[in-house]
Amino acid sequence: MIGSDSISSDGKKKFFFLSHTYSLVGQFITPMNLTKRSLSLFLVVFAFFGITAFAQSIPSSQIFHDLKKLKETRRVLYVAAHPDDENTRLIAYLANGEHMEVAYLSLTRGDGGQNLIGKELGIELGQIRTQELLKARQTDGGRQYFTRALDFGYSKDPTETLQNWDKEKLLGDVVWAIRKFQPDIIITRFNTIPGVTHGHHTTSAILAGEAFKISGDPNAYPEQLKFVSPWSPKRIFFNAYNFRGDFQPEEGKKYYPFEVGGFDPLLGKTYHQIAADSRTMHKSQGFGSTAGTGDAKDYIEQVDGEAYEMTPFDGVKNRWELIPGGLEVEKQIEKVLNEFNFIEPEKNVPALLALRKNLIGLNSSETWITEKISKLDQLIFSSMGMEAELISRKEFGYPGETIKAELVLTNPSQVVIEEATLMVRNSYFLGKKEGKLNLKNNQVLNLPVEYTIPEDQEFSQPYWLENALDGSLFGVNDQRLIGLPFNSYFVSGQLNLLIEGQEFKLPLQQVYKYNDQVEGEVKQPFTIVPEVDLTLSKDNVFLISGADPTVMISVNFRDQFLEGELDFEGLDASKFRILSVEDVPFQKKRNYKVAFLPNGPGKKVITARFKTPSGKSFDQISKTISYRHIPNLTYFRPASINLIQADWKISGDKIGYIPGAGDDVPGLISALGYPVTFIGEGDYTVDYLSQFKSIIVGIRAYNTNEVLAANQQVLMGYVRSGGNLIVQYNTSSPLLTNQIGPYPFTIGRDRVTVQESPVKADWASSILAGPNQMNEEDFKDWVQERGLYFATQIDGQYKTPLSMQDPGEDASNGSLIVADYGNGHFVYTGISFFRQLPAGVPGAIKLFINLIEQ
Repeated sequence: MIGSDSISSDGKKKFFFLSHTYSLVGQFITPMNLTKRSLSLFLVVFAFFGITAFAQSIPSSQIFHDLKKLKETRRVLYVAAHPDDENTRLIAYLANGEHMEVAYLSLTRGDGGQNLIGKELGIELGQIRTQELLKARQTDGGRQYFTRALDFGYSKDPTETLQNWDKEKLLGDVVWAIRKFQPDIIITRFNTIPGVTHGHHTTSAILAGEAFKISGDPNAYPEQLKFVSPWSPKRIFFNAYNFRGDFQPEEGKKYYPFEVGGFDPLLGKTYHQIAADSRTMHKSQGFGSTAGTGDAKDYIEQVDGEAYEMTPFDGVKNRWELIPGGLEVEKQIEKVLNEFNFIEPEKNVPALLALRKNLIGLNSSETWITEKISKLDQLIFSSMGMEAELISRKEFGYPGETIKAELVLTNPSQVVIEEATLMVRNSYFLGKKEGKLNLKNNQVLNLPVEYTIPEDQEFSQPYWLENALDGSLFGVNDQRLIGLPFNSYFVSGQLNLLIEGQEFKLPLQQVYKYNDQVEGEVKQPFTIVPEVDLTLSKDNVFLISGADPTVMISVNFRDQFLEGELDFEGLDASKFRILSVEDVPFQKKRNYKVAFLPNGPGKKVITARFKTPSGKSFDQISKTISYRHIPNLTYFRPASINLIQADWKISGDKIGYIPGAGDDVPGLISALGYPVTFIGEGDYTVDYLSQFKSIIVGIRAYNTNEVLAANQQVLMGYVRSGGNLIVQYNTSSPLLTNQIGPYPFTIGRDRVTVQESPVKADWASSILAGPNQMNEEDFKDWVQERGLYFATQIDGQYKTPLSMQDPGEDASNGSLIVADYGNGHFVYTGISFFRQLPAGVPGAIKLFINLIEQ
């Protein structure tokens, strides 16, 4: 199970999607209560408003720019595999220079990658990269969608990729995206030639090509037609590229060039700059970018569809022509553009209101018309300078809690807001008793809001983590959720406004707003969490000689202490002892110190739970991920512990750790019984370092830690004097020093991506023979991969006790290289210990102990 287990005796899942409206007396409406039409409309609105409260203060040039986009009806779907695959320069140009609707469909959320800015990996990293993509699209003007595919790590070809992903289901997701977005053309980042790039990349192009052929066929995925109609794009293209320099068109092939190096006077930036700013949002991947300059072209090569003569949009209908009365609306938009008042944008409101009346009067159910109405509403609010927020003074709420919030509505313009009504379930909470306002000229409406969260309200779990994985796809069962970037997991209401006789419905999402002494005003999602959750001092407990068999488990109460007992699902009561229980009143926390008793050799996964006399059972850990460049992210996982019993020999000597890009390896080493000390800037002397039996260098440290690189000779002195240095993987570029070891080797790009791939070994090697003899069983049940960025061009002074290979490939001996140097030892390893150790993989842990004990 990924995500949440039940936490109550009635077995209900606790998952908070997105309350469309809420009652001040605690009556929530979720999407499951909404009609098909209202949910569809709400998800369209969500696509524009994102996950922040509505507060649109933008310059008139931006309003004019967005009005030009309102007129344009062409649509482009860009398809690739991961966060960062997309061509932000082409998206920026099409979305801004051509004013098209451009969406990026990423097959995955980047769960299988590495993290340059912190320790989060797996589903946590997927949430970070999802939000980074949303920030990128906010920057370059595109939209963001996903399939259900889990990024399971590097894949070398599409055959291997589709052995993990269910092709039929994933193809359906791409078809769904086409039918929902209705693009005129599709552009893929990659081509369909196997072996030239990541297998996920190639697969994205293969699936896009197949979906292009069948998305217009009503016999393909007919279950989708309850919500969408068949749709056939005109053409599909490949965005030709050369990652090593400028692309040079091949003779004999037909390309269409987009001039993407221009300057947008309305936005005050070149498309180079917009693209660089967008790509810089991928901070977890270290993709900070500097804008290019001058002319630039992006080429697309047609793959399938109707031939064209002039442009890729030949024969694409102006959608205004397809709807009775549409051309009149288009002319009206053009008139507003021609008469636009940049100096006093509120004077554009009467014309925009007249336009809105006619647009609504088209009475069309077409999705793109619904989107145009939502965009026009935003333009009207922006022209007025109107801001509306639903604010709470706390970040978290729990079921049963009464929440006090405030609606703040500001109207700087002279356009009168005649009525403002906060919608509740089946009634209205009026801004004033008589329900009438005369809000204008910078007047502010402050409306206190109070409601109670229902006892059975679901929590703020990302929707794709709610259910168990379906193979290597996320288990999303509601067709309407597939593709959404993120559910808005805080409370929402609907503000109904009357402006110049026209009714507006504005979704407002509750935010936690506060002032930070450094950052100033900060807004974060208001999040629904359990009344009681747990924290663990460690996730892996070792029943081995020298290791501490205890764990501290904190039961955290949101409101008041509850009576209850702690136990463990999957473990007999005779196999643990509660050594102490201590209440910490000011933290509303109850701390349990628990000792585990021998339970038989091997690994057992158990789950801590707090059970109350009323029958409630709480077994969740609430995890919050916090970085400045994205909203705070909260999700829930079971309070699971890996209980590992073995007869490994461990000295328990002192270990030094040099931080790199961030990993959880030090915690695992400490749990094994080794005292761990982090080595900082002032610690690089041979005398100081000599106290450590081994020094371990964190992942990508030679890519990120300048102090380490500057003190490389001191580390070599430590080895020469008898120390044991273990360097975990680094990427081949950029390296802060070219001499990582005592003898030459190169960090290559070799990797083994199949975690079950066979391993050949020199079992008599000192690394594998002692103090704990390794064997073939130790290489079973690994996670995601064997390793990455193996050593190549290895000097003869190194020994290579392991040989690994993916199916159908030549073996690599660079996963683990070992050398004697002076009186000490040096190790470089590309084995993905940073994944295997926190996951509690016994064989990998045993091998790492051997590396430490040399």
